[in-house]
Amino acid sequence: MTSDRRASWLKGVLDLLVLASLTAGENYGYEIAKDLAESGLGQIKGGTLYPVLNRLEEAGLVTAEFRVTERGPGRRYYRLTEQGRQTLAEQSGLWLSFDESVRAVLGRGEASRGGGEKVSR
Repeated sequence: MTSDRRASWLKGVLDLLVLASLTAGENYGYEIAKDLAESGLGQIKGGTLYPVLNRLEEAGLVTAEFRVTERGPGRRYYRLTEQGRQTLAEQSGLWLSFDESVRAVLGRGEASRGGGEKVSR
């Protein structure tokens, strides 16, 4: 039986993806989740996203500011800190290196099955 491992893969890289989603500027949780979903990562529920945002804030990688709105509930806006940018740059490099290694191994597996196609980015 084959299981879909995307949820566990996402869990391992969600902190990095949230940091990356904030490089364009500040944003609030719902929009961060929407951005990640539109990138093909599937729906990320608040019960998963907000603990990540809280952890990143506690680590000093993002700052948060609550703002009252004229309509509807207030929102917490998150913004990358300088430490968050540095961590993102460092961890992105490590992730991309890991990704390359995984692709190399998967590519060998494809070649040995006679697929002949390499795993592409």
